[in-house]
Amino acid sequence: MQAETGVAAVALVALIAYAVLAGADFGGGIWDAFARGPRAARQRDAVAHAMGPVWEANHVWLIFVVVLLFTGFPSAYAALSVGLFVPFHLVLLGIILRGAAFVFRAYSPQSARTVGPGRGGRRWGAVFGVASTVTPVLLGMCLGAVSSGRLRVIDGVVSADGPAPWLAPVSLAMGAFALAVCAYLAAVYLANETEGELRDDFRRRALWAGTATVALSVLVLPLLHAQAPHLWRGLLSARAAPVVGAGGVAALLSGWALLRHRFRLARAATVIQTACLLGGWGIAQYPYLIYPDVTVHAAAAPAPTLRFVLWSLPFGLALLLPSLSYLFRVFKGGHLSVLDPPSAEAPRTEPVVDGG
Repeated sequence: MQAETGVAAVALVALIAYAVLAGADFGGGIWDAFARGPRAARQRDAVAHAMGPVWEANHVWLIFVVVLLFTGFPSAYAALSVGLFVPFHLVLLGIILRGAAFVFRAYSPQSARTVGPGRGGRRWGAVFGVASTVTPVLLGMCLGAVSSGRLRVIDGVVSADGPAPWLAPVSLAMGAFALAVCAYLAAVYLANETEGELRDDFRRRALWAGTATVALSVLVLPLLHAQAPHLWRGLLSARAAPVVGAGGVAALLSGWALLRHRFRLARAATVIQTACLLGGWGIAQYPYLIYPDVTVHAAAAPAPTLRFVLWSLPFGLALLLPSLSYLFRVFKGGHLSVLDPPSAEAPRTEPVVDGG
């Protein structure tokens, strides 16, 4: 394997890790925004308790992808920064706003009348929900833009073939698909981490989100055939088809496990499903970073730089992975059994978030 291919493969693995972990955080914000019914407050508490200790750590994978991109493929990084300037900055704004809103709402004054956040807390909650919904849509639209062929890089000059490439129909469809996947991930994770009525609530939401994901995949596939035929052919190639097929099988297994109330199996299958779908996209997209003008090989940094990146990765991962593993083992080792309905006589005053 050539050095540039190795760096690209590591970046794809980091992107999958970001989708599986931070994607569920985005999905948690979606369900926070759509919490309804007599257990709405407890549903929001479940989201906050699930995200609180780990949401900042999950963004390390996005930073990892960005560092690999500008170090290993600087010309591609420059072209993406120019061609997708607007959606990238909106993504950055969304990540900042949702993180700030999550913390400010947790530490906002409580309302004795509603035994929940006061007016300021509700406003921050609205910001948190909107930012969590919009950000994964924009990320999916960016993936669609680099695959549609509408973002052109000719002689180092970035231009758009027609309207903004991230607003093309295939990009919009992929944005909606990314939103559904994040919602599904979060609902499955929360169903696994809660108990009783809360578990039933999130199980139903997982089934709804899974149905939406299947429906949107039916929409995305014809659009790929029409507007991104190279990606369509790549998905059906001998390299990518087994990976995509494994993702489809994992999706069916996840749905079956939810119906049978086997939540740990559903969580594992959902992780495999998401990893296979995004991995299949990366394999089908290869060797292009931006189709059809920027390839992995043409955009690669000098060989010594790539070798340094590859040789330094084991040392960095040796520090990062055990730390993340310990973090998840400490904070994600059991069900959220503390989420009993709050008492009106004893309003809760402590913040929901333990860290962050």
